[in-house]
Amino acid sequence: MRRRIAVVGGGPAGLTFARVLHRHDHPVTVLERDPSPGARPPGGTLDLHEQLGQLALDKAGVLAEFQALSRPEGQAMRILDTDGTVLRDWRPRPDDLANPEIDRGKLRDLLLGSLDVQWGRDVTEVEPGSRDGVLVHFADGRQETFDLVVGADGAWSRVRPAVTSATPYYTGVTMVETSLDEVDTRHPDLARLIGDGSVAVYGVNRALAAQRNSGGHVKVYAQFRAPLDWHTDLERHMGLNRRTGLDEGLDLADVEAVRSSLLALFDGWAAPVLNLLRHGTAFAHRPLYVLPVAHTWAHVPGVTLLGDAAHLMPPLGAGANLAMLEGAELAESVAAAPGDLAEVVRAFEEQMWARAGRWAKITTAGLERLVGPDPTEALALFDEVQPS
Repeated sequence: MRRRIAVVGGGPAGLTFARVLHRHDHPVTVLERDPSPGARPPGGTLDLHEQLGQLALDKAGVLAEFQALSRPEGQAMRILDTDGTVLRDWRPRPDDLANPEIDRGKLRDLLLGSLDVQWGRDVTEVEPGSRDGVLVHFADGRQETFDLVVGADGAWSRVRPAVTSATPYYTGVTMVETSLDEVDTRHPDLARLIGDGSVAVYGVNRALAAQRNSGGHVKVYAQFRAPLDWHTDLERHMGLNRRTGLDEGLDLADVEAVRSSLLALFDGWAAPVLNLLRHGTAFAHRPLYVLPVAHTWAHVPGVTLLGDAAHLMPPLGAGANLAMLEGAELAESVAAAPGDLAEVVRAFEEQMWARAGRWAKITTAGLERLVGPDPTEALALFDEVQPS
């Protein structure tokens, strides 16, 4: 029996779901609002866990290709004190494949394969309960009907309102991202500081981390606790105006003004650490939002959610892994179902909620410790996860 199935979103969750269905010779429509794969930067690197993301890739039949593309050395992690002292310097064994890194762009291309993705299809609303199935509305005014619509469209999902009224809320932690290119030739001192994987520095209610991607590209993340509108009044919210001179607030599109404010925010930290910000190019403002830890919903026939659309949590290495495994598991269940999908999807949701709830608790507590009032808690968390 061939059901009309659509997945909204061409990220890791949606593509894994589609790839596994494709492997089982079941047609699936992938709806992605971006006009093409290269329409915007794909983001940084992901560590795929052996029992989560890698298991999903095995179900999709591309694990060997992933192993050829991934960077096991990228698991290395170095932690510095704010004065530059090395506190931890963990390096994986050559045969350690527990959490190898892969660039998001390479993962996307690996999962795309021969999938038929409908690019530039911007979904605006999903309406369950119509006579012919689930009605999907598009920004261009068109409509299509499916038997099952899977929302894998991220934090601000357009599918989510069809099953729940929950919306993401701000965690109190903001992240500002920048990048370094050709780090090994243009900034060799920083390349040595970062090593093969990541380097992180933790202070009081703030943190600075840099993570190596392939091709000499590095992502740098400044994280700090602040109100959502912190940039509108730097003196009141951050105590920075006297040191920046930005009396009218901060224009987040002004690269040099953002750089100046971040350097003031991390004032007193070691010069090599601050060079991660001094040499950054553009700066992207990314407040961290989450969904409630125990987010569930009453089952709605014909619609379900995966990944961030279902359980947005702090970005501490679990989200994409969970999303991919969920996509693979749902696809296998759908492909094996002899008839109506309602019971299959309902059972999947129950399993997803239980596992995601556990990880949401872990990552929520982790964010509190990594960006909190006591930097020793961040070091303790590292020792718990990756003993020295």
